[in-house]
Amino acid sequence: MITLIKNADVYAPKSLGKQSILLLNDKISKIGDLNEVVLEQLGVEYKVVDAKGAAVTPGFIDPHVHLLGGGGEGGFATRTPEIQLSDLLTSGITSVAGLIGTDGTTRHLTSLLAKARGLEIEGVSTYIYTGNYDVPTPTFTNNVKDDAILIDKVIGTAEIAISDSRSGQPNVHELAKIVGQTRVGGMLSGKAGITHFHTGPGKAYLSILHQLLDEYELPATNLHVTHITRSKELFDDAIKLASRGSFVDITADNKTYKWISYYKENSGDLSKLTLSSDGNGSLPRFDEKGELLGLGVASTKTLYDQVIETIKKGDLTIEEVLCLATSNTATALKLENKGTIEVGKDADLLVISKENYEIQHVFSKGKHMIEEGELLVKGTFE
Repeated sequence: MITLIKNADVYAPKSLGKQSILLLNDKISKIGDLNEVVLEQLGVEYKVVDAKGAAVTPGFIDPHVHLLGGGGEGGFATRTPEIQLSDLLTSGITSVAGLIGTDGTTRHLTSLLAKARGLEIEGVSTYIYTGNYDVPTPTFTNNVKDDAILIDKVIGTAEIAISDSRSGQPNVHELAKIVGQTRVGGMLSGKAGITHFHTGPGKAYLSILHQLLDEYELPATNLHVTHITRSKELFDDAIKLASRGSFVDITADNKTYKWISYYKENSGDLSKLTLSSDGNGSLPRFDEKGELLGLGVASTKTLYDQVIETIKKGDLTIEEVLCLATSNTATALKLENKGTIEVGKDADLLVISKENYEIQHVFSKGKHMIEEGELLVKGTFE
């Protein structure tokens, strides 16, 4: 399959100006001044997408999605549904990392792996984490190290809960063992080996992770901490953790653009900041006594909406904002073929209208998934 995207303002996420992009099967084959006449003379079938008046960006990478659904904090009837392919595509997400949250009893790692494989067949790139909130945490094999080595889609461990009444209440040594084993598993399998932490509303904030870095010979880059916008105090602590080399992640909501601006204003390391949707996870609200007040369901679309909202506010450059959902995440998860528009990289691309910021086209591994705003490919049972 050959596709020529022409007349586009390319953000790779660095601005490359007006360029044409040639896609050959699932890869980016060439970027620059491409002559369509030459393609015609080759006598091969190809497709042309005229992106005049639009921007082309890398497809978004979401590092935190509940592919199987999540929740259950309000009982069995509150378990949220599984993600659908169309949820991801219409949110501009072409790569996704799936995880299990609170419920490791009725949500199983084998089911998570099967769901990820299914979505990959349907057309997006998928990865998963072993584990869940608990410590000791569930695994496919005997430990997180072996999972990373033996299960192809496992890139790390998640979402280990800290500062939360729902966590396994781990001590620093228990966390160090998980981080260390995950790191070694990643080293031996050529993967990220990252431990992805859920942060609750507890007043300890990220202190246990600072203690871990102080007391153990473990690289800060193997930590990825999410849900950091629960309070200003937690967010300030996340900025400190990022300054030590760890990756920190904002769960997108209607105030995300404010937090991103605050992060930059307070000298946060933008190269260590990522965005995620928490897609199809539950959004429980608790009172001061820990009683459930209500809950909702997180949407993957919030990630795209908040990227656009942050761009519109103008406190950060377009390149800085796009990095948070593309190249930064690819770096954190060590996805070498994702996150940037470069020759040889995977052909995961968004074509976005510069007039109304709506998604016009989505390409996932070179396949045209959304065309002129219309979904071309749906999940098997959609």
